[in-house]
Amino acid sequence: MSEHDPRRGRDTIVEDEEEEEARPGEGSRATSFVPAEGATAAAAAVEGGASTYQASLWGDAWRQLRKNPLFLISGALLVGFIVIAIAPGLFTNIDPAGANCDLGNSVDRPSRGHLFGYDIQGCDYYTRVLYGTRVSLTIGLLVVGFDVVIAIVLGSIAGFFGRFWDGTLSRIADIWFALPTTLAAIVFLSVVGERGLLQVSAVLIFLGWPTLMRLMRSSVLSGKEADYVQAARALGASNWRILRVHILPNGIAPVIVYATIAVGIIIAAEAALSFLGVGLQLPNISWGLMINAAQNRILSSPHLLLFPALFLSVLVLTFIIIGDALRDALDPRLR
Repeated sequence: MSEHDPRRGRDTIVEDEEEEEARPGEGSRATSFVPAEGATAAAAAVEGGASTYQASLWGDAWRQLRKNPLFLISGALLVGFIVIAIAPGLFTNIDPAGANCDLGNSVDRPSRGHLFGYDIQGCDYYTRVLYGTRVSLTIGLLVVGFDVVIAIVLGSIAGFFGRFWDGTLSRIADIWFALPTTLAAIVFLSVVGERGLLQVSAVLIFLGWPTLMRLMRSSVLSGKEADYVQAARALGASNWRILRVHILPNGIAPVIVYATIAVGIIIAAEAALSFLGVGLQLPNISWGLMINAAQNRILSSPHLLLFPALFLSVLVLTFIIIGDALRDALDPRLR
């Protein structure tokens, strides 16, 4: 027969309570809250996933671009052209407007004091070629800048909302694609009385947006089906927030690549129109006008053709190479 020990019983109860507290069940209940915290963090990660991906995409692209010698050379050339366009006075102190022109020096060849020689009016050709950089870059950047804005707005509407908007905007773009760009530009500019920088830019903006718009539309169409976009929609994000935070940062890369190349294309188009006599008019300083004036003196005065054509070709090639480098850096399949 066992005797009851009140003190022993009390110790046993205390030990049982301590064992109960140390049982795995309590640990599992304590850790059962972790998945809830993880779910909250995952939801926040989904909501901010686009910005994280964006930072990674552009960060990886920049690391690859820094290793590309063609990009570095082209970038240095572009910086040089921009400096010339902004401050040509750093490279020459001669007025390009004609105050220092002397018909006695007409079409004289390059010399030590005048590196590019003289034009038909006896003006310093080096100065005029440098000032032509400003006009070409201004038109190229202005036209492509406006076209990118139009493409982002119309492409986002068409791709995101679809149905009526997609059908209407796509058919309008098809009509623009049916217009021969060069021929349409010649026709439109032929009926313009004064053809200055703004008039030529307006015509090129009017004709140049459909390709960029189609690229933006395609990016939005593929981006809006992504998992992080669907997760953001499930979390209650508005259409504007989904477009601004999740779709546009990840879908604008193809537009930027093509826009970079398009700057060179627009610069070449402006020079071609000016050469044909339907682009910029005097007293504007344009490489196309210089080449037009040199076409009957190629053999007798080759410098009149050589220098503006060289600057034009290098600037256009610079934008094309930068665009190709951006495409390779932003497309993971090409790495």
